[in-house]
Amino acid sequence: MYNIAIALYAFVVRLVSPFNKKAKMMLAGQKKTFPLLEKAIDKDAAYIWFHAASLGEFEQGRPLMEKIKKENPEYKILLTFFSPSGYEVRKNYPGADIVCYLPFDFVGNAIRLLELARPVMAIFIKYEFWMNYLCRLKKRNIPIYIISAIFRPNQIFFRWYGKTYRKVLKNFNWFFLQDADSEELLKKLNISGNITISGDTRFDRVQEICRQRKAIAPIDKFRANVPANSFTLVAGSVWEKDEAIILPYFNATPAMKLIIVPHEVDEEHLNAIISKLERPFVRYSQVLAGEIPNASCLIIDCIGLLSSIYPYGDVAYIGGGFGAGIHNILEAAVYGIPVLFGPNHHKFREAGELIRCGGGFSIAGAEIFAERMNEFSTRTSLLQEAGKRAEEYVRQNLGATNII
Repeated sequence: MYNIAIALYAFVVRLVSPFNKKAKMMLAGQKKTFPLLEKAIDKDAAYIWFHAASLGEFEQGRPLMEKIKKENPEYKILLTFFSPSGYEVRKNYPGADIVCYLPFDFVGNAIRLLELARPVMAIFIKYEFWMNYLCRLKKRNIPIYIISAIFRPNQIFFRWYGKTYRKVLKNFNWFFLQDADSEELLKKLNISGNITISGDTRFDRVQEICRQRKAIAPIDKFRANVPANSFTLVAGSVWEKDEAIILPYFNATPAMKLIIVPHEVDEEHLNAIISKLERPFVRYSQVLAGEIPNASCLIIDCIGLLSSIYPYGDVAYIGGGFGAGIHNILEAAVYGIPVLFGPNHHKFREAGELIRCGGGFSIAGAEIFAERMNEFSTRTSLLQEAGKRAEEYVRQNLGATNII
């Protein structure tokens, strides 16, 4: 049944690839995997295989990859991605010796990849339970670990119909979990004794980003023209439903400045944002080209800057909460600013914990967004206290990388 499902999924990806950019990129990338491995693998080296679904999981694995590289340089690192949104951004990541796509989870692909790479261990990040890859690793007695993992009751493993698929969990040598709730769920499946509650390596990663952060000259130019009594919101990884809440408030609030970072930066989306703005704006690329901005809104029309943009704000809004789920809220919280996000955050442990400690705030709609923004813009003490609590929450959760 599983192999039929994978074959059907691969068929659908091929079917839509002429019309879907990400599907087309995935197929093109997968075709290059085996030729790349045949050419690039050092047969005399020992490889540790890291697998990340996408960019977010890569960021969770990155602290561990870099620690291994620093402390155990005799090992080389093979890094695979399943999603183009991860691979295309980090395909030149210098911390890995080889970066490539993970081919679809067919038995033949699993056998071929392991014969070429011959990893001495495999580390899966957060999730990605590919049955054929995991079973073939187990058959070769290659240790398999999962880090920053989190389990929820609605996952297939814990449903009455998931009996067959839950066997895949038996392949792991060790589970490094984010929380005790995940441990309790695994215990119900008689999985115990090979579990460590290590926390989430994303905390270590955002702390390192904060430590290494450098000023961004075009944003400094934009901020230089911001009046001292103004109030700046950084809206990161926002989608159309997020923009529908943020932009009307911005248009109606002269004291507010906005730095908006769309999740998609294609021209169609950028022009759609611009069409809704009623106050002066400037695009990041225009400032980069030397234009002196006299604007209240800065539109970031490139990728890769977001984590270093948050400290330019008094408050951060993280997008995705009116869709599939929020993006990385820790990237903002580490800078000691309050974090706002939409209602679809229940799959993200850190969101609930930030709400409980007073550093994060769930926004159900435009009215609540306006109320919260008005509070922060008029009550400095409230703003500062919420920011301190967000920063303290991150600080208290550091250390997962060392534990692992």
